[in-house]
Amino acid sequence: MLTALPVVFAIAYAAIALEHPLKINKAASALLGAGLLWTIYALSVDDPHTVSEQLGESVMSTAQIIFFLMGAMTIVELVDAHNGFDVITTRIRTASLPALMWLVGLVTFFLSATLDNLTTTIVMISLMRKLLDKHEDRLFFAGIVVIAANAGGAWSPIGDVTTTMLWIGGQVTSLSIIKGVFLPSAVSLLLPLAITTYRLRGRPVVAPPRAGGNHGQQTTAFERKLMFALGLGVLVAVPAFKALTHLPPFMGILFGLGILWLVGDLVHRRKEDICKQHLTLVHALSRIDMSSLVFFIGILLSVATLEHTRILSALALSLDQAVGRQDLIVMIIGMVSAIVDNVPLVAAAMGMYSLAEYPPDHFLWKFLAYCAGTGGSILIIGSAAGVAAMGLEKIHFFWYVRKLSGLALLGYLAGAGVYLAQHAQIQ
Repeated sequence: MLTALPVVFAIAYAAIALEHPLKINKAASALLGAGLLWTIYALSVDDPHTVSEQLGESVMSTAQIIFFLMGAMTIVELVDAHNGFDVITTRIRTASLPALMWLVGLVTFFLSATLDNLTTTIVMISLMRKLLDKHEDRLFFAGIVVIAANAGGAWSPIGDVTTTMLWIGGQVTSLSIIKGVFLPSAVSLLLPLAITTYRLRGRPVVAPPRAGGNHGQQTTAFERKLMFALGLGVLVAVPAFKALTHLPPFMGILFGLGILWLVGDLVHRRKEDICKQHLTLVHALSRIDMSSLVFFIGILLSVATLEHTRILSALALSLDQAVGRQDLIVMIIGMVSAIVDNVPLVAAAMGMYSLAEYPPDHFLWKFLAYCAGTGGSILIIGSAAGVAAMGLEKIHFFWYVRKLSGLALLGYLAGAGVYLAQHAQIQ
């Protein structure tokens, strides 16, 4: 009966990958897959106590990731509700299109290391609508924003959900992932950025007509700066909190969330309820993407069954025998993440290779963080950031393939080469 597990997982995985044509939310497919996999596993063995213990362990490790993501997403929503990101976006001004692209690319790269790459993409594309009138120009900028957001998220423990999974799982530590993956990630952006800006050389920025007044601004400059500084401060402080206390990262993010909640209530305490309702943390909690969190729960619990039944370790052994080289296996995983979601790919890899054999900060884990994070940029559907950009700017799949996929692939391979050269030099 256990032989049915890989088949059920493959069907659930296919449904997740084909979410848009099937018009079935990937969270539903992930939850259905998790329920079926654990049911089959429980009915296939004669030791319900062991299965319950294994499920409890899986729920504990999954909950740590979910609590962390929930806290981080709420903080970002709270900063956005206060128009906090205007602190950065209002300072981006230039008359040259190539110069603007460099500014946008670099701001996105570093911003996505602190926020998640999806939020950063939405913030930066919203900014492009205020700065650029021509849709063709915005398409190129949106493509670079996707590449920059994915590259920026890969080297930070809080920048991309897959890197966060590796960090919380104990596969990587904060300083090691930053030192090991920063330069390859930067190269994976700088190469496409340089080529794209060369194509746009000599072209001026055509700004859209200015709308009169700023009546939509409902927060003061002090409130915007305060919530922006506090929000980013909490996110950046979480790795330090983990290193200092040795507590799980979710405890640090929830502690920071409590601080923001308290400060927000104090700042807005004199306002009428109707005026401050959309600025409260309660409202921010209602705006987080619960569908994505439910998807993560389903996919992580699904992968856990394959791990407990040793199917993943058998897969790792067969891959090692077939391919032979660890670096090539990880690069293949990165390429595949351009087609399917990188969360289950990384979750599967974490189950395939044990920490006993591959200790924290091993070559495998850091290279996996780079490849899974940046490989999604090769196709517009390969990452949450790409899907968001696709919807916001109506980017056609084949337009991205023609104009940017080759550049993203070039950057991905160049960054991988830099990582391998860097690793060889250290050894």
